[in-house]
Amino acid sequence: MKHKGKTLLALAGLVTVSIHIINRVQYSVATVKNVLSCPDNNYYEWRFGKIRYTKKGNGTPLLLLHDLSVGSSSYEFHELIDSLSKDHEVYALDFLGYGLSDKPNITFTNFMYVQLVTDFVKNIIGKKTDVIATGDSCPIAVMTCHNNPEVFGKLIFINPQSLYQLNQIPSKQTKLLKLLIETPILGTFVYNMLTTKASFEKTFREEYFANPYNIDEKDILSYFEASHTPDYNSKFAFSSHTGRYLNINILHALKEINHSIYIIAGEEKPDINTIVDNYIYYNSAIEHVYIPKTKQLPHMEKPAEVLEHLEMFLH
Repeated sequence: MKHKGKTLLALAGLVTVSIHIINRVQYSVATVKNVLSCPDNNYYEWRFGKIRYTKKGNGTPLLLLHDLSVGSSSYEFHELIDSLSKDHEVYALDFLGYGLSDKPNITFTNFMYVQLVTDFVKNIIGKKTDVIATGDSCPIAVMTCHNNPEVFGKLIFINPQSLYQLNQIPSKQTKLLKLLIETPILGTFVYNMLTTKASFEKTFREEYFANPYNIDEKDILSYFEASHTPDYNSKFAFSSHTGRYLNINILHALKEINHSIYIIAGEEKPDINTIVDNYIYYNSAIEHVYIPKTKQLPHMEKPAEVLEHLEMFLH
């Protein structure tokens, strides 16, 4: 029995060491090309960590808020920033837990990000700003605008999150999944298996782009790198997102907002017609447009068409 116990202990130790080595190799592979490096990086010292952002151009301020899916960052707007900066003072930040911002071991919530955006506008931009938000960051923009109407001017949402999904609160299953991902070594290994380069390639082909031939290798590498920079800490924002801790009911806020709202939607994104109709049902003043032959990231797949609509609405 003692011999078997020692053997099992040795095997457990070997498996643990092997998983740790695999985890370290994954980080090295993901960050070796340094795709997210930028000479224009600035950092805002916020209460929960440093927030990386870039600033470019002159004119009316415009804040860009990226999606909160795993691997997301302000890179998402790289095709838009130069053009937008001709008429606007453009700010693009990486949310806490994403991109090159700090990634603390905390539970991330909609309320926390609302506080971050509010503080960023007041302390860095210093005046009312228009905002472009995508996917999961749209509810953050809605709640920020509802709680502090003076912070935002016009609101532009690119493929906003489903109102039905936003009503789904953490369950026993999602709480357990969050705990699993956050465990050392094993949880990190699970996270790494979910965020391989191959998994991002599949997501881009099936969910993000309508035409796989429009996908740039650098796009995939940016998501791969962002999900593993600087190390395993990227998994904490992912675990909160997966655990539904970022969800919040925005129906009351959406009804009461008096700001101009414009939705840009990928025509081939599943259920997008229903999603847009639901937003308009709760706020009939919302305008919208569909970008043909695009899915979740029309601003990356067809930036010229998206820019045309952005400039029309912002002016």
